[in-house]
Amino acid sequence: MLPVITLVGRPNVGKSTLFNRLTGTRDALVADYPGLTRDRQYGVGRVGPGPYIVVDTGGISGGDGVEVLMERQVRHAIAEADHLLFMVDARDGLSPADYDIADALRKTGKPLTLVVNKIDHLNQDIVGAEFHAIGLGDPYAIAASQGRGVNHLIEHVFSTLPAREDALEDAHSQDDRGVLIAVVGRPNAGKSTLINRLLGEERVVVYDSPGTTRDSVYIPFALGDRRYTLIDTAGVRRRARVDDAIEKFSVIKTLQAIEACNVVVLVLDAHQGIGEQDASLAGHVVESGRALVVAVNKWDGLDAAQRGRTKEDIERKLGFLDFAAKHFISALHGSGVGLLLDEVDDAFRNATRNLPTPVLTRLLEDAVQEHQPPLVHGHRIKLRYAHQGGRNPPIVVIHGNQTAAVPETYRRYLINRFRKTLKLDGTPMRLEFKTSTNPYEGRRNKLTPRQTQKRRRLQQFVKRKR
Repeated sequence: MLPVITLVGRPNVGKSTLFNRLTGTRDALVADYPGLTRDRQYGVGRVGPGPYIVVDTGGISGGDGVEVLMERQVRHAIAEADHLLFMVDARDGLSPADYDIADALRKTGKPLTLVVNKIDHLNQDIVGAEFHAIGLGDPYAIAASQGRGVNHLIEHVFSTLPAREDALEDAHSQDDRGVLIAVVGRPNAGKSTLINRLLGEERVVVYDSPGTTRDSVYIPFALGDRRYTLIDTAGVRRRARVDDAIEKFSVIKTLQAIEACNVVVLVLDAHQGIGEQDASLAGHVVESGRALVVAVNKWDGLDAAQRGRTKEDIERKLGFLDFAAKHFISALHGSGVGLLLDEVDDAFRNATRNLPTPVLTRLLEDAVQEHQPPLVHGHRIKLRYAHQGGRNPPIVVIHGNQTAAVPETYRRYLINRFRKTLKLDGTPMRLEFKTSTNPYEGRRNKLTPRQTQKRRRLQQFVKRKR
């Protein structure tokens, strides 16, 4: 599982700004207005020595910081955290609320780091001296808006985290657990019903109410000589419609399940249609690089017209999932479920395939010959050879010159060409470009005495002609 880092502090100390900096996104709304963040925000951290889950929480306000800290939103975020970042404002200085929050966080027993934000245009040694009074050790001074000190902070956090023995055990026990399949989707889409249908027993609780499943449940099972581990996850829906803090807390478990699995089964509710949250969840799966199978559930209750509209919605709203197999099933009655595991096996097999370098290079040559890359400042982009750079998802590394100028449209053309020719269905694919270095760049060719004499005679001849 990925480590969890939670941001805690008073309103308007820059938690959302740091969240956006760590995730490389603009998911958290940022403005110079206290109390803007009222809900928790989850994201995958990209800054630092490894991936992690970062949680942005609402500001803790008021003089009685202990009571505010015990609010359910912040309490659950703190309980899940592997490390807490207590943020304070360098410009406002220490306040009574900071002392109260520090005392409450200290009592949780969680690893804790004091972060002094907004040190831009300030002397960090002078600013940080005041905050030693809190008694949390040396503070880490950063400017989240500019990224100053952020890398150093995350490196410190990772140095305090215990060794992820569970991840090591996961790597050793992969053969025992088989293929890890995370079943994700919106609440009440039929995820638990699908798992029970695959298992042939009432293994997980099913109830006709959204939010029944609140934690990720790992269920190993075998089908013949094939071994699997199903992960039943909590439903993910728009935060504006979520009132239960426990349901909000379970979102982080779903994100961790996606990162930990080999194949994701995205369950869509044909009765509800394809919503914004379905597309957002599918985008997160693609970004994570996981193999994907789409299961459109409750298909048996639709007439021909409704089925046609649902298929059109899938093509229009989930067009970026053109690589994934789509199955129309009824988890309740079992229709179409039997073929689902076959598609999972195919997706996992394609995601972990070995791609020979001669085959990739030949495919690259054919693709370039059929459709040349565009010119850059009058010079042609030359793509020389390709080789495999990783699996799950498949990564193809292409070497050449001026590869940084390859446009996104040509990159998509190459991905589609590789996927179609190699039949890499069910898994996203990534390209990495590397520019070859010129060993003679910056070196002048030293002329021999004979070449120097010949050059001098040529210059004299040119002068006489003029």
